[in-house]
Amino acid sequence: MRFIKKNKNSFIKVLKSFSFEREIIKTSRLFKECRLSNSKVIFLGNGGSASIASHVSVDLTKNAKIRSINFNEADLITCFANDFGHENWMKEALRMYCDSIDVVVLISSSGKSKNIINAAEWCKKSNLNFITLTGNSSNNPLKKINKNGINFWINSKAYNHIELAHLFILLSVVDLIIGKNVYKA
Repeated sequence: MRFIKKNKNSFIKVLKSFSFEREIIKTSRLFKECRLSNSKVIFLGNGGSASIASHVSVDLTKNAKIRSINFNEADLITCFANDFGHENWMKEALRMYCDSIDVVVLISSSGKSKNIINAAEWCKKSNLNFITLTGNSSNNPLKKINKNGINFWINSKAYNHIELAHLFILLSVVDLIIGKNVYKA
């Protein structure tokens, strides 16, 4: 019981420590532009961040009516990782599936995942709009690559708190686009 209360209070502290209202509004506008330009939002992440990518991608498409995809199909990941290396599979997937008017969302709790970093560098080199969500060190490589773009950095070293905050932020974007947080699913 004590651990649960301490953990809950720690997460509440994380939530209170960030103020991303402007970035959430900018992100919602960028996503709405995708609807208007008939482009799409592409989400990428590893592990828990891949689960966030799937969840938000589906909600953005179904509930906010903005086309979105994620690359969490086992055959795609294993094929591209086998052919291009694990550190390059995301970059190569973007190269093959991403259009110049799409928006890419890269989620990495540590900000150190080489495959995400390579994808971010490709996005930057390709002049794509991309958004990053990171945590852990404020000086992480992914945040550095996106220093002039939209970056949501969570000041925590607790992976579950970082991932919960990332999910909260991205679903807040979806709710903002819809205009309410209670709606028929």
